[in-house]
Amino acid sequence: QVQVVESGGGLVQAGGSLRLSCAASGRTFNMYAMGWFRQAPGKEREFVAAITWTDGRLYYPDSDSVKGRFTISREWARNTVYLQMTSLKPEDTAVYYCAAKKFPPAQAAPYDYWGQGTQVTVSS
Repeated sequence: QVQVVESGGGLVQAGGSLRLSCAASGRTFNMYAMGWFRQAPGKEREFVAAITWTDGRLYYPDSDSVKGRFTISREWARNTVYLQMTSLKPEDTAVYYCAAKKFPPAQAAPYDYWGQGTQVTVSS
């Protein structure tokens, strides 16, 4: 089992920045990738970014929703993955979830382990 816990959400004005953290614990040696997803009220859950655990390959959505504004990274020593969000827009408002998976592909479902989510609210 792998446990993931998100932190770093909050309220920010449009144009601002936030960094989300996701700490993994447990059988992390089994992990293939970790990713970030978000879900806004009334909308489906959306893939935001992913990173492979061993070699750090990055994945982002094909759409322009977060391109150039969000960056995923990892810190080996802390078993932690980050999502740096810049130039935030009101439409980025959502609950952001961290997740981990055991098998490829990194950018697609299913993910095996999920955090509780952290709220990000961007005011206009």
